[in-house]
Amino acid sequence: MWKAEIRITLKEGVVDPQGKAVEKTLGELGYSQVEQVQIGKYVELVVNTPQRAEADRQVDEICRKVLINPVLEEYTYQLVEVL
Repeated sequence: MWKAEIRITLKEGVVDPQGKAVEKTLGELGYSQVEQVQIGKYVELVVNTPQRAEADRQVDEICRKVLINPVLEEYTYQLVEVL
């Protein structure tokens, strides 16, 4: 079995309104040195197959078809073997 740790972020140049709101709030709270806040998503899932290549194929397909909007978002992931 393989656990996929998936990170989804906005593509470079896409405006992040949630990140801007957090950045503004942090500034109001006195954290004026904080800049360029970006909010993303973190997803974990387990693929029940012994073959790493098959887990990799499935996770990549799931990301592209289900988890991201390919116009706005990109993803990275790593597979960790679950014993």
